[in-house]
Amino acid sequence: MSGRFGKFGGQYVPETVMNALIELEEEFNKAVNDPNFMEEYRYYLREYCGRPTSLYYAENLTKKLNGAKIYLKREDLNHTGAHKINNVMGQILLAKRMGKKRVVAETGAGQHGVATATGAAMFGMECEVFMGEEDIRRQSLNVFKMKILGAKVTAVTSGTATLKDAVNEALRHWVANIGDTFYVMGSVVGPHPYPIMVRDFQRVIGDEAKEQVLKKEGRLPDCVIACVGGGSNSMGIFYPFINDETVELIGVEAAGLGVDTDMHAASMAKGSVGVIHGMMTYVLQDDEGQVMPVYSISAGLDYPGVGPEHSYLKDTGRAKYVPATDAEALDAFKELCGTEGIIPALESSHAIAYAIKLAPGLDKDKIIIVNLSGRGDKDINTIADIMGVGI
Repeated sequence: MSGRFGKFGGQYVPETVMNALIELEEEFNKAVNDPNFMEEYRYYLREYCGRPTSLYYAENLTKKLNGAKIYLKREDLNHTGAHKINNVMGQILLAKRMGKKRVVAETGAGQHGVATATGAAMFGMECEVFMGEEDIRRQSLNVFKMKILGAKVTAVTSGTATLKDAVNEALRHWVANIGDTFYVMGSVVGPHPYPIMVRDFQRVIGDEAKEQVLKKEGRLPDCVIACVGGGSNSMGIFYPFINDETVELIGVEAAGLGVDTDMHAASMAKGSVGVIHGMMTYVLQDDEGQVMPVYSISAGLDYPGVGPEHSYLKDTGRAKYVPATDAEALDAFKELCGTEGIIPALESSHAIAYAIKLAPGLDKDKIIIVNLSGRGDKDINTIADIMGVGI
């Protein structure tokens, strides 16, 4: 088992799950070394998902901030509206290769659930998505989409009824139905091999961004910024740049009402090393090791842990992690709508918020890439409620 990033990662699971994880690791390794599998994966990314996504120069925002040039990696232009489809397409093809008939998934903001329901519909698989009751309320549009696509959406009422609890229930369901069911994990979290598998299916974001910025600017960027909940979009864009030491990697996590309050999801800023969902990583926990409730305006960042590779990048200093509050994310959301005509997801708005802070202090020849992980139509009801607008 090689699923360690320093002391992080691993497989902290019951014995009943070990055989399934060993089988998954073996099949994943065979698949990614099989040219036919990878060609099929790339075919669907290209012909079905709409890749490559553009690397867009945000000229209006750049001029307004009067500092570094800002590029947006437009994952919001993917089929289903977010980066989630990259990973789902890889895992669904792997499930098909392994002869599985059913897929289950967890979702917070709903984008991973919609992507999984989409893939399952296309390949004729039964699909069940576990989602916290609170997130079902916040993301009703995506719940409706999942149902239209034929998925069963199961409400999770335990705990805070958000993403953490949905992962718990999806894992329990998978263990009980492991014979015919494949668990499509939505982020770079969970026991090995999930963090590596999801990262490898998401690295297409960074591979494309590197090629595109070299073509447009003739050099690498100075900084890559992405939001971090579990951390799949950020790991996807970070990974191809890790060995490029001149490129600063910055993850932005949800500070909610502030990291000095109890209302945040900043596991890097306020967490400690512990075990959650089968992995060792930074997690928000109390003195007795119990996972603490978390909060963010953004359902996709509302998670008390982070992918173990991010924890390793933090401890080694290769990446830095900064918080952005709800208020800062909302201001960034409005700024991108107003300057570029792009409605970003609230998750992505956290990354934009930090870019807005950083760019004015940098020279104009500096280059920032912000990963725009998804589009914001799913968040319109939340935004409208905050603005007091009925829709």
